[in-house]
Amino acid sequence: MNDTTAAHKALWGPVVLLGRILFSIVFLYYCVANLDGQNLAYAAAAHVPAAKLLVPLSGVLILIGGLSVLLGYKARLGAWLIVLFLVPVTPMMHNFWAVKDPMMHALQMGNFYRNLSMLGGAFLITQFGAGPWSLDALAASNRSASAPAPPAAAAR
Repeated sequence: MNDTTAAHKALWGPVVLLGRILFSIVFLYYCVANLDGQNLAYAAAAHVPAAKLLVPLSGVLILIGGLSVLLGYKARLGAWLIVLFLVPVTPMMHNFWAVKDPMMHALQMGNFYRNLSMLGGAFLITQFGAGPWSLDALAASNRSASAPAPPAAAAR
């Protein structure tokens, strides 16, 4: 193993953990605003159908997804929950193309592209998982450690 590979492997766990923490913060922050009703008026003004039901439901969705990714517990599923949240929310709540005020247009465009970026991150987690410093990796390690050894080859 060369030095570059060794350094890469040494950094893999902490870097992916830091990425999961930073990625999850926004969802855990906004889940509170969705659950306590802070975002309800904004969603109603954006013509979200059944906002009184969908806003708290989306809060639960991003709470579960955000915690799942943060802890690395069933992180792929958690990331799919975040995808499920972001796909409708991004164009519905941040439709900058329909905003006439230049300041609000710029703000909504920034929010739209921020959400696209987070959507990209969520898709990556759905495919690559939570990394080595996660509850998923710990569970996989425990499963492999407790798996029965393969039978020995027959003596010839």
